[in-house]
Amino acid sequence: MARNIFNQPPKDEKELAAPSPAPVKSSKLPGSVGGLRDSLREITANSIRDIEPDRIDMDGLRDRLILEDSSIEDLAESIRKHGQQVPIMVRPSDQPDRYRIIYGRRRLAAIRRVGGTVKAIVRTLDDDASLIAQGQENNLRLDPSFIEKSLFIKEMQEAGYKPGVIQDALGLTRQGVSNHRVVIEQLPDELVRLIGPAHGVGRRQWGDLAALSEKVPLVDIARETLASLPDTTPSSDKFQAVYVACSSKARGAADQSARGQTTVVKDNSGSPVGTLSVDGKSIAIKITRKDNPEFGQWLEERAETTLRQLFEQWQNERGSGS
Repeated sequence: MARNIFNQPPKDEKELAAPSPAPVKSSKLPGSVGGLRDSLREITANSIRDIEPDRIDMDGLRDRLILEDSSIEDLAESIRKHGQQVPIMVRPSDQPDRYRIIYGRRRLAAIRRVGGTVKAIVRTLDDDASLIAQGQENNLRLDPSFIEKSLFIKEMQEAGYKPGVIQDALGLTRQGVSNHRVVIEQLPDELVRLIGPAHGVGRRQWGDLAALSEKVPLVDIARETLASLPDTTPSSDKFQAVYVACSSKARGAADQSARGQTTVVKDNSGSPVGTLSVDGKSIAIKITRKDNPEFGQWLEERAETTLRQLFEQWQNERGSGS
């Protein structure tokens, strides 16, 4: 029976021992020796080993926004008390006696703090298979947040992984991958990293924040908002604080636009000619008769013709520019 690589390894050292290869038949010694060599190689490639952490290189795409956080210290303390309960997975490196991590980055970081060797399953996998193993194990052990999945998808696509591999790595449908990508493309990378993983914050909430990017400077507001919060503020609370601040700024900008802006237009001598009022619904030119009675009379006689000429000029300029 194949080892379930996602479950706790057996504690009995005898259970950790590799099964014996099939008996060799003397009548087919040359072929059997080759088969025995292949069997031993396969057993070695799939066994759990104790490996020095400094022989394992970080590899592949990051699937976490925060790796070195307070939870690493909690995990290190747990391993210090109870030992490493779940192995990480690595694959052989191109360099002799070195390995590249597939999954278990947090466990590896914790054991580096504790000291000692790390229990690791060694598998010979290509890049696609490694990515799928990384994504699936991550989903099983601690479901990543929506935005972490979105960033992981973005990095996989930019690295050139095929859609099928990406879907298998995260257990998502084609539409599910698309839903994550649509949101992450609208958000500045710096904003996401300022807020963090924000577990519990879903696609709709991130999408609502992304929609505000056309109205207010999200990153600037996030920096200002988060600077006033304690360093220990949970990431999901950071999201809510940033969202509230950005929404408030956007409403303020909308209210200002609705109230409109009025400008006094003056001639070369500085005397008022009229006022120009602009809001979200209209543009108005106002001439006060008592200030400029003759100009007011002149404009009244020519207003329709002048407005029509301006409209035709706009049409001609738009046509020549297209």
